[in-house]
Amino acid sequence: MVFTQPVFLFLLLPIALIGFYAFAGWGMTRTAIVWVIAASLVFYGWWNWWLLGVLAISLFVNFGLARRLAAAPSSTTLALGIAFNLGLLAYYKYANFALAAWTDLTGFSAMTFNVALPLAISFFTFQKIAYLVDTYRGQTMRHGFLYYCLFITFFPQLVAGPILRHADTIPQCVSDSFGRFRTSNLFLGALIFVIGFDKKVFLADSMAILANPIFDGASAHPPGLLDAWSGALAYTLQLYFDFSGYSDMAIGLARMFGIRLPVNFNSPYKATSIIDFWRRWHMTLSSFLRDYLYVPLGGNRKGQFRRYANVMIVMLLGGLWHGAGWTFVAWGALHGAFLVINHGFRDLRRRLGHDVDHPTRWGQAIARAITFLAVVITWVVFRAEDGASATAFLRGLLGLNGFGASQLDGTATMWILPLLAIAWFGPNTQEILARHAPALDFSEGSDLRARAMARWHNWIDAFEREKAYVLIPFVSGSAVLAIFIAMARGAVSTEFIYMIF
Repeated sequence: MVFTQPVFLFLLLPIALIGFYAFAGWGMTRTAIVWVIAASLVFYGWWNWWLLGVLAISLFVNFGLARRLAAAPSSTTLALGIAFNLGLLAYYKYANFALAAWTDLTGFSAMTFNVALPLAISFFTFQKIAYLVDTYRGQTMRHGFLYYCLFITFFPQLVAGPILRHADTIPQCVSDSFGRFRTSNLFLGALIFVIGFDKKVFLADSMAILANPIFDGASAHPPGLLDAWSGALAYTLQLYFDFSGYSDMAIGLARMFGIRLPVNFNSPYKATSIIDFWRRWHMTLSSFLRDYLYVPLGGNRKGQFRRYANVMIVMLLGGLWHGAGWTFVAWGALHGAFLVINHGFRDLRRRLGHDVDHPTRWGQAIARAITFLAVVITWVVFRAEDGASATAFLRGLLGLNGFGASQLDGTATMWILPLLAIAWFGPNTQEILARHAPALDFSEGSDLRARAMARWHNWIDAFEREKAYVLIPFVSGSAVLAIFIAMARGAVSTEFIYMIF
């Protein structure tokens, strides 16, 4: 099931909301939690019901291990838990990739496993590992199995993040106010959801129309200069608005249930360095890799060489996390190399007496352009079907395949510049609604422009007075328009890109 499908919008979501608030209003909080968990399992099992078996086994094993760690912290128990989760991930996601690599390396053909990849296994694997580590460190509160199931299976974040930690959601769920109906939560969440819906259906899917034919045919028909740059920029924008849209929709859906999720996407194309990019793109993945991999490896505490080696290891594994393919490994390697160069250049400038934290306006603009160019190049490798396609596409960006523009879609192409302007200069959803703390760790004081934007939106003050009904025409009208246009285009069943990871 996808957030943009009618079965979700008109059936599962209303049933989940009505049941949750009805049971919670009657004082049956545990039943309300069971109701949301059941809705989440229906949402997850919609693609393939056997997937629920893998998820259920993983839930029971991990909760049992967490209880043992809470009672008696043990590095052996923690290691077993991490090995169990990584073992499941390795079997379902990487076994055939590893066997194919073995065949390529040795020339001996190996058997392959006929297994389907469980949806979102990369996301909930990291989430469970983080929970085990936090429990081992004594950073989790004691709670029942139902709260753990809600923490893992809550459908707004289940298939494409954010990667949650215990402190993000469970304290909210065990509070006395959990389940209390607020019109402000319902309509603020609906507003954020509709913004994300529009990003996905109108912007991301429009760019897919241009990007997909060029990338899919890159190996057989190497793109010329115009085709290559149009396709690369279109995919860069498709991925941006696709992931931005999902992140908004997840935050909005969770807010409808009175839960605030962490920000996972913060205008990454405004980044002025690759370091800054990874503080803005898939922020919960970046923080997981930092806290549970980079720091345990030694971080920057054991000299420059180890620091750069740790960065490369983390990014290679981060690339492999996205997919079992050499293009993902190459993408991670490129970002690792760019991060090493970025850190080294900053260190050099600092030793020369430059203020690296306060660049001039021109310096900032140049840095942003260089960073964006580097990101576009890496997205080409990320999207390419294989190494040959990536090479053909990169040659096209350099003009080595000629000038050709035979595959361009004129209608879609004309939207590239306006969408780039939005990504580079426009306020994001969290900035616009910053006064109302739409997500965790994002408040009015976090961005001066957010405060300025809020002044232009005093009509949102209705939320604070519990009179959000004034937004019903806007929210419902925008949603209905988007849904009908999407249905006319046949786009409502389009999956989100990050769902395949």
